[in-house]
Amino acid sequence: MSEITQNNLYLILPFKVSWVVDMLSADEHISTIEAIRRVYSSDMYKQLEQESTKRWHEGPVSLYQTV
Repeated sequence: MSEITQNNLYLILPFKVSWVVDMLSADEHISTIEAIRRVYSSDMYKQLEQESTKRWHEGPVSLYQTV
C-alpha cells in the first residue's frame, strides 16, 4: 500500500482502534466490549474513519486522549 485513501483506510483502522480500546479498558476499568462501544460511538472515531482529517496519522495516545 503506497498511500492511504478513503478506499483503503479501513485496513489500518482495526490496529488504531485496538490500541485505544486496550488503553480505555485498562484506565477506566471497563470491559473490552464497553470500551469498543465507546470508541466506535465517539467523535474521535467519526473523524478517524475520514481520511481527509488525517487523524490516522496520530498515535494511540493522542487518539485515546480525545475519546
